[in-house]
Amino acid sequence: MQVKHTGIHPIHISRTTKPYSGDVQFHNHSQFEIYYFHEGRCTYLIGDRIYTLSPGDLIIMHGMTLHCPKIDPNYVYDRTTIHYDPSYIQELIRPPYTINVLKPFQDLHNHRIHLSGELRLEVERLLEHLFVLSGEGDLLANNRFLLVFLDLLHVLYGLYQKPMEQVQPFSSAKERNVQDIITFIEHNYQNDIHLEQLESQLHISKNYLSNIFREVTGSTIFQYLSQRRINQAKVLFLMEQEKSVTDISYRVGFKHPAHFSRVFKQIVGCTADEYRRTV
Repeated sequence: MQVKHTGIHPIHISRTTKPYSGDVQFHNHSQFEIYYFHEGRCTYLIGDRIYTLSPGDLIIMHGMTLHCPKIDPNYVYDRTTIHYDPSYIQELIRPPYTINVLKPFQDLHNHRIHLSGELRLEVERLLEHLFVLSGEGDLLANNRFLLVFLDLLHVLYGLYQKPMEQVQPFSSAKERNVQDIITFIEHNYQNDIHLEQLESQLHISKNYLSNIFREVTGSTIFQYLSQRRINQAKVLFLMEQEKSVTDISYRVGFKHPAHFSRVFKQIVGCTADEYRRTV
C-alpha cells in the first residue's frame, strides 16, 4: 500500500508498506529527496553507486541523478520518501540569520547514512509526525508541518557537520560488476556503446554482463543507456536553450534525431519540443 500526502506547500511525503509488486524504473526529478528505509529487502541504485539497504538507512538525494530501488517482492517493503522544492525552503531560511540546511543536499548530492539508537528513533518520530500533519490539510497543521520538516533538515545538517562513515556501497562481486558497467556508461554514453566493448573492458562475457545487469537493476543495459542519454538531454535543454533538438540529440549519443525523438517521448511522455517549452 502506498499513501501520499500533499499539503498546500511543495513538500510531498509518501509511505509505502506491505509487499510491493512491479518494478520501479530509473527516474530523476528536480526536487531534493529524503528516502528512509524502514523494513524489507532492497538494493538502491543511484548513478553508478549500488547500495544494499538495511533498516535505518536514510538517503539524501539531489534528484537529478538517475536512481531507482530494486525491491524484493517476497518481503514487506516499508519506506518513507519526501520530495521538496529547494527554492521553497530557501525562502524560509535567510542566512546569515539561519543555518543553510540545504547544504547536505547541495554538497553531498547523493549520500547514504545509517541511523541507529536515539538518532534513529528521533528521525522516525519526525517522519511519523510529518505524515500525520500532512494528512490534516488546515493552515495550522500546514504551519506545524513546515516547522517539523525544518527540524528534520536541521537534524540532517547536524549529521552533515560530523565526519560521516563511508558505507560500503556494494556487497557482492555481481554488484561490483554492475557498478563497473554503469561507470563505463557514465564515461562513454555520448559515444557508441556495444556489448563487445563492455566484454573487452571488464573481461567478462557479454551474456553474463547482460544477465547480471538485469538481475541487479531490473533494467537492461541499453534501457539504462537510453535513460542516461535522455536524462542528459533534459539537462542540456535547460542549460543550453539556444541549441536545437537535433544538436542535443547528437550531443547525448544518438546517431539519428528521429530515433532520439521516439525514445524521448517513450521515456518522458512528451516530445522533446513539448518538453523544451516547459523549461
